[in-house]
Amino acid sequence: MRNILVVSAVFVLSTLVLAQSAERVSGVVTDPDHAAVPDASVRLLSNGTEIAHTISNPEGRFSFLQACARSCSVEVQLTGFLTQRVPAQQHLQIELRLAPVEERVIVTANRTETPAVFVGSTTTVISRDEIDARQTPMVSDLLQTTPGVTVIRSGGYGATTSLFMRGGESDYTKVLLDGIPINEPGGLFDFRNLSATNLDRIEIVRGPQSALFGSDAMTGVVQLFSRRGESETNRPQISLNLEGGNLNTINAGANVNGQAGAFDYNVFWSRFSTDNEGVNAAFADSTVGTNLGLKIGGATQLRWILRDDLSRAGTPGQTAFEPAIDDASFHKGDGYTAISIDNQTADFWKQRLTYSFERSRQVSQDLGLDPAYVPSFEGHTSPFEFFDLPSNFLNDTRRHHVDYQSDFAVGSGVSHHGQHAFTLAFSWDREIGSIGDRLLGSNPTHALRDDFGGTAQYQLLIGRLSLTNGFRVEENSSFGRTVIPRSSAAFLLRQSDGNFGATKLKFNFGMGIKEPTFVESFSPEPSFRGNPNLRPERTRSFDFGVEQRFWNDRAKVEVNWFDNRFRDLIEFETISFSPFLGTYFNLNATKANGAEVILETVPWAGLRLTAEYTYLSSLVTESSTPTDPIFGVGQALLRRPRHSGSVGAIWTWRKLTANSNLVYVGNRVDSDFAGLVPPIISDPSYIRWDLAGSYRFTKRFSFLGAITNVLDRSYMEALGFPALPIEFRTGGRFTF
Repeated sequence: MRNILVVSAVFVLSTLVLAQSAERVSGVVTDPDHAAVPDASVRLLSNGTEIAHTISNPEGRFSFLQACARSCSVEVQLTGFLTQRVPAQQHLQIELRLAPVEERVIVTANRTETPAVFVGSTTTVISRDEIDARQTPMVSDLLQTTPGVTVIRSGGYGATTSLFMRGGESDYTKVLLDGIPINEPGGLFDFRNLSATNLDRIEIVRGPQSALFGSDAMTGVVQLFSRRGESETNRPQISLNLEGGNLNTINAGANVNGQAGAFDYNVFWSRFSTDNEGVNAAFADSTVGTNLGLKIGGATQLRWILRDDLSRAGTPGQTAFEPAIDDASFHKGDGYTAISIDNQTADFWKQRLTYSFERSRQVSQDLGLDPAYVPSFEGHTSPFEFFDLPSNFLNDTRRHHVDYQSDFAVGSGVSHHGQHAFTLAFSWDREIGSIGDRLLGSNPTHALRDDFGGTAQYQLLIGRLSLTNGFRVEENSSFGRTVIPRSSAAFLLRQSDGNFGATKLKFNFGMGIKEPTFVESFSPEPSFRGNPNLRPERTRSFDFGVEQRFWNDRAKVEVNWFDNRFRDLIEFETISFSPFLGTYFNLNATKANGAEVILETVPWAGLRLTAEYTYLSSLVTESSTPTDPIFGVGQALLRRPRHSGSVGAIWTWRKLTANSNLVYVGNRVDSDFAGLVPPIISDPSYIRWDLAGSYRFTKRFSFLGAITNVLDRSYMEALGFPALPIEFRTGGRFTF
């Protein structure tokens, strides 16, 4: 009996000891911004030997069913981040530090948080650190260094600013702000007054994304993410900045942000104004907004976003060819707001419901008081006289947008069956517009269009292979129903952090659509009557690429090739000259293919060097004016250079941050649009070099300085519109 008691006591004691020395391991993986990192490789090690392997789920969480002794450790690895190894225990919080050449978790590419290494699409992320270092007041200047992207500004700040991506038209890129679609109906977006203030990052995805985002995402998506409140201290963080420079430039702003328990807040205001150069060229822009969030329990979050941009710009015209128009102006007011509810229904199921409202009111006014003139430029003269005609053109558009998204994820990417993620999304858009010249006496064009869309996407992650397939069914009241597919693949051919590091292959196929503009569909004017039977413009695209890391993740080379075919392009065609009658038809077709080469290196801590080159071959294949020297068959596409590139550097040393960016834009087809004889049909290449720097004198005060067009080059991004000469600003930032 005594022996039995002794044996029982030993058994119970050993069980208790084992229970104390061995426990199940679980935790969450985050990045330096405390955001969840999904799909990270997590290994459970015992004395350096792997005993279990899993990946983090979409919320960054992981767990092992095996119990492990205190000597066990957990190793987390993901390309673009430094490998972390920590002692194993329950409820781990593992923060992955970024590798020298960092990667980010991308949202826009798949509509879900996905590590860049598993994204097959070609993406670029402009981080918060880069936005702060470059100190540019406008988003368009930040986008100039993006591979495959050309930004054209017709003059100084506040002038018409268009973005062309991979040979597409300027209305082929979907623009989102925290998920809010902000393009005009028909796809056009003018970047002239889109301020860079209060942005956390910008994600650019190249290639058709209509399967995810519907109309307008013909050649890619630009999504801006606003900053949220931070919780470094219990009190609000206040930031004030003020800069001044030549051309009577003033750049000012204020920001208050913080977190109080479950509530986070960010409120901001900015003002940028400049006289630019010349008569009637002044520009002023004010931006105000807020980003408020509230956590309800542990599974639900409410968020309200508001942003308003109000600007005025003088419009002097093509001052290289003609006297400045001194009585014309452009007023633009853009307002965006959204309310969203996010719910983590279960570990494998996440839902989001969003309602947003966007309004853009644009008024282009010319009093018509300037005298007649004959355009001329360096021996090129128009054979006839031009007249300044009065106008008061209103473009007032609104959009109601409702979006629901449901994400499911099951399985583990390291098992034989892999991890499976499903995304179902449904959206409704109501677009309302009023467009017309209020001086003509005729009724403006009033339009209303509804658009319903449903997206289904399946992602498979198995080992080093990621496959994404999806499609969208779009029901548009202008052109009916259409189906848009998309496929993407990423394969990690080699995974290593040595001198010859990770190798990634990627491939994409996609189709895109773009709805007609309100004028093209609904205009009642006989001289440019709308056509309600227009089909959507379409694209078909292939692209593939390779990414190679070197030098212990201190360097990366990326090469991408793409091929785009555009068809059913909408073009105006004259029906009668007496009286003058015309309307719109699906007539034109174009193609564009090319390559992007991107190099990034961090030779030592604090210094980041980048270089990119884009080659673009574009061609008009069908045209309503086949013999036209600009728009005819066989001509290169307007304002899209064959060669372009940039070189950049960001250096952080102690209290100093310095930034340098040099942009090259090659020769490109253009038109003087002024009837010059002989006509000017090309725009020469140019180089622009920008510098910026900041020095933190104290914890609360930093000195700021920026110089644009350092070499004081004279050039035109668009023919007839001279770019600004050298421009500089200097000032300070106060934080409390």
